[in-house]
Amino acid sequence: MKRVLVLNHFAGEFGAPGGTRHVEMFSRLRGWSYLIVVGSHATVDSLPTRSSRGYLAVPTIPFSDNGLDRIANWVSYAVASVPRLMIGQRPDIVYASSPHLLAGLAGMILARRWKAPFVLEVRDLWPKLLADMGQMDQASPVYRLLERVEALLYASADRIVVMAEGTRTYLIDRGVPKSKLVFIPNAADPEDFEVDMSREDCRSQFGFTRRTAVYTGAHGPANGLDFLLDAADELRDEELDIVLVGTGPAKEGLERRVREMDLSNVRFMDPIPKSEIPRLMRAADFGVHVLADVPLFRYGVSPNKVFDYLASGLPMITNVPGEVADLVVASGGGIAVEPAGLGRGLRALLHANNDQLAGMSVAGREFVRRQWSRSAMARKLQELLDGVAR
Repeated sequence: MKRVLVLNHFAGEFGAPGGTRHVEMFSRLRGWSYLIVVGSHATVDSLPTRSSRGYLAVPTIPFSDNGLDRIANWVSYAVASVPRLMIGQRPDIVYASSPHLLAGLAGMILARRWKAPFVLEVRDLWPKLLADMGQMDQASPVYRLLERVEALLYASADRIVVMAEGTRTYLIDRGVPKSKLVFIPNAADPEDFEVDMSREDCRSQFGFTRRTAVYTGAHGPANGLDFLLDAADELRDEELDIVLVGTGPAKEGLERRVREMDLSNVRFMDPIPKSEIPRLMRAADFGVHVLADVPLFRYGVSPNKVFDYLASGLPMITNVPGEVADLVVASGGGIAVEPAGLGRGLRALLHANNDQLAGMSVAGREFVRRQWSRSAMARKLQELLDGVAR
């Protein structure tokens, strides 16, 4: 049995809210055991994650916003991970995942310590994302330092997993050899969204009384949820409720804005276990995928929510132009609008007839089943790890 050490600061366990990409894929591998290293204070207002089977939690500094304490949280994850993992059994591969570069840096150091192959997974293009969102000046010393770290990681990695085709193009333009790059995007399995309750019972569980659009996921600056509140304002006179499920540093400000705007058609829910997501999807009428209007998002993201909505058969809408919009339209399972066009798009879904919506539901599920299942992505990961280990 070979061993892979996985560094993912924000990894979730089976059934937990948040990102479960790695446990979903690594648990499907044959001939491999895995240890996923997570931060003990990985999300806002979360309880410390405890070490469990397949997981190691390292102590990190808690954070509550996007300020210096969040940077301290990232640094503490890398600082805690390296000495903790310098001892013990040698891994056959070290696999480190962004979004922040320090997880990758820790992975590179550990791979060198153990003389093991190093696989880097690029989920977000850092530090470019920080510049595109206006959070960091490209001329600043910190930005230039992060660029050097980025280049070092690309050069040191034996393979680089990319989750969007646009990311592959960006890295090739940066001089990364094509032979290093492996495309393993997010995915979902329609079977995981089957429920044992009627739609009426699901709607009763979540308190849905009108046609309902749901957003599930993080509430942060990158998620562009002000666009969704603007849409709610446009749709005040429509028979539609908008429900936002999740948490994050922007949630308090969003709730305050809803109160100030007196938006009676918007409701917030705390994060729910992954095991409840299929019932939520069954209860809802539409799924909403929304991001801020950032150039990088037009080519460099692989949103898990998109695949979840399609796999569940929930007609969906995205406001992200480019690669994501093309995927949603090609699936037949939803529509795409410009970044500020959610109001118009939701109104179109609201007034679509039942045959049109049923067609979207079937098309989305079949699209994911054919091309974007987690099982298919796990097979790609199996091939990658077996090849690198050899």
